[in-house]
Amino acid sequence: MELTNEERDDLHSLVERKQFKQLKDKLCDMNEVDIADLISELSPESALVIFRLLPKDLSSEVFACMEIEQQQTIINSIEDRELNQIIEDLAIDDAVDMVEELPASVVKRILKAATPATRSLINQYLQYPENSAGSIMTAEYVALRPSMTVEESFDYIRKNGVDKETIYTCYVITPARKLLGVVTLKDLLMNPYETIVEDIMDDHVISALTTDDQEEVASTFTKYDLLALPVVDRENRLVGIVTVDDIVDVMEQEATEDFQKMAAMMPSEKSYLKTSVFTLARNRIPWLLILMLSSMVSGFILNHYEMTFAAIPLLVTFIPTLMDTGGNSGSQASTLIIRGLALDEIEPGDILRVIWKELRVGMICGVTLAGINFVRLVIQYPGNVTICALVAVSMFLTIMLAKTLGAILPILAKALHLDPALMASPMLTTIVDACSMVIYFTLASRLLHLR
Repeated sequence: MELTNEERDDLHSLVERKQFKQLKDKLCDMNEVDIADLISELSPESALVIFRLLPKDLSSEVFACMEIEQQQTIINSIEDRELNQIIEDLAIDDAVDMVEELPASVVKRILKAATPATRSLINQYLQYPENSAGSIMTAEYVALRPSMTVEESFDYIRKNGVDKETIYTCYVITPARKLLGVVTLKDLLMNPYETIVEDIMDDHVISALTTDDQEEVASTFTKYDLLALPVVDRENRLVGIVTVDDIVDVMEQEATEDFQKMAAMMPSEKSYLKTSVFTLARNRIPWLLILMLSSMVSGFILNHYEMTFAAIPLLVTFIPTLMDTGGNSGSQASTLIIRGLALDEIEPGDILRVIWKELRVGMICGVTLAGINFVRLVIQYPGNVTICALVAVSMFLTIMLAKTLGAILPILAKALHLDPALMASPMLTTIVDACSMVIYFTLASRLLHLR
């Protein structure tokens, strides 16, 4: 259970009064995440004191839950002996994540403090492509031999499973580490001790390649409701596993990245409050420039039809309504399609079905909004029925076009191996705005016989 404000204040009071024995007793009963949160609220000096109060096993778990800045502070404040204990107790995927984020000088000290075996393993993981299955996997898994009995398997798990990421799912491999099958703890518990693992294992193994993108791995977890996924190389040799806690982080990271792209910003891995003003501005300016230059197309269109709205100034009044309605209509469609593509509910091959569906949705929405708007305009501008009809027809066609573009553009982006989120609101709205004005002024020129 999360700490209450009263409990948090009590812990802060113990820190201030330096009642460390009582504080240590309370910390040992707390969750490691809550301890990491508490340490992040303290000064560097107090944080180090509290960290050193923790038992060895608990301190490593707390360290893994800390933000990278806090980890760097702790590393810079402890001796090599203490650093070695932390690195050796950390899960290899947590150690790799830390090394990827820290400055080179700190990384050099970490690798120096690690044992040769751990250092070799970290370097091996760092060679995998960024955001791949290999970069997020861990080597802490339970591997069994097909010839083992259930009793031998239990003995092996008791002896070697303490530091493993999970013991519920065990992997059956050959001496050459070829992945043969999967057996769960439930399978072992439900069978007699003399049963051979090969006879009860599931040889239809769902796995990922080390080079698979982490987003594909996350989709596999979602599709099959997995708790862990084995990661193999090209020769089907087991090299690691990805667990559900790592995938939750991946999902959060990918969702955040998509939100940022949909809002026309360059992705950033840091939280908002920890990102500098300069970095925030740098992430936003490129897309703002692109959208600003793209919007110049709308200016050229207005300039081209200058004589049209100069002849009937009333036409200008309805431009914002058409542009806003078109942009909103396109955003509705694109949001659903982008989500469908992200969840693998929609594939590029479904483009014709999607277009047909959005055309029908657009027709219903277009008729409804255009009809209501026509009635409103007739009441508001009596004697201008032709102009009111022009606006209504333009709105209908704009909505139809916006819905269609909102469906097509993300799918085309996916087919071209681009992120569909790039075709979200800002970019789509810019395109729809230009198209809606072309439709509006072309119809105005024809219906009102203007040049």
